[in-house]
Amino acid sequence: MEEQFILRVPPSVSERIDRLLSEEASTSDEIPLDLCFSEDGRSGTFMIGNEEFPASLLDLPAVVESFKTYDDCALVKTADIGQMIMVREPGDPAPNTVEYRHGLTPPMKDARKRRFRREPDLNPELVQRVERDLLNILSGGTIENVNEQEEAAANENAPNENNKVSSSPTPVEKPEAPQTGTSSNPAEAEPERSESEDSDDSM
Repeated sequence: MEEQFILRVPPSVSERIDRLLSEEASTSDEIPLDLCFSEDGRSGTFMIGNEEFPASLLDLPAVVESFKTYDDCALVKTADIGQMIMVREPGDPAPNTVEYRHGLTPPMKDARKRRFRREPDLNPELVQRVERDLLNILSGGTIENVNEQEEAAANENAPNENNKVSSSPTPVEKPEAPQTGTSSNPAEAEPERSESEDSDDSM
């Protein structure tokens, strides 16, 4: 695998580089190219001939694969490109961040905002506490403040349980419902008829 990067230059500089890379350029007309960076490794200067242009090293929003071919049929992968050197005109402002918001093609415009999930808003103190607990576990220790958290949770649940017990109503006994087909007054009950009476009525 090779180490490669994307070089993005202004239109005026790209024309001069094209002339240098063309086969028609003679050795006498060659113009030296140079690129140097400052101590931070992100800002530098791009020199072509006697002219100097400010440059910045930016991270691409996605990794780009590069290929080469010798017969215009078979492609061989050569590198994964994740950074770009942007050369600017002397009066252009420098980028504020080290991550470039756009990709190399039009569909990847504003890719940082449209195509990637937003970073969650996490409390720094919570992240540090979880990191500290993980380090303690890996070193053979225990999680800090576990007993305190359990005691606090138990204290919070205790008054709630007492309120539930005191506020629960006492069950009330319901009177038994009278059985169907019977009367509470024995005088109103209809006397049973015998089979003999049924036969007399039918006659």
